[in-house]
Amino acid sequence: MSIEVKILRNEQGRPAGKLADAEIHFNGGELAGLKLVGFAIWERRDGTGRTVSFPSRPFIVHGDRKNFSLLRAINDPNAQNHVRGLLLHAYETQDGRLRAVAQDADRGGRADDAGKQGAAQ
Repeated sequence: MSIEVKILRNEQGRPAGKLADAEIHFNGGELAGLKLVGFAIWERRDGTGRTVSFPSRPFIVHGDRKNFSLLRAINDPNAQNHVRGLLLHAYETQDGRLRAVAQDADRGGRADDAGKQGAAQ
């Protein structure tokens, strides 16, 4: 099975701390042509890095609001760490490309050429 991570940057800045939404697109295997949505990349509240929230559905039990996680580990609870790492890596890669394009534009280069170079890598 092959996957691709799509990062959808949060251009509005709302809610505060939300950097992007993320999707996992399945390109091969039994899930080909489908995508898993509902991931979000956030700036940590203490400012020491980034975190990922997973798709979930809210529900209420005896007046308490809870979340039902839609993507869960079968046996190893650390299995989600691999997915979290993939999403953070995709965000950081895209963030680095955007910074390179902005720096090139500041130096008088053509931003569209730099964007094409970053996309080709």
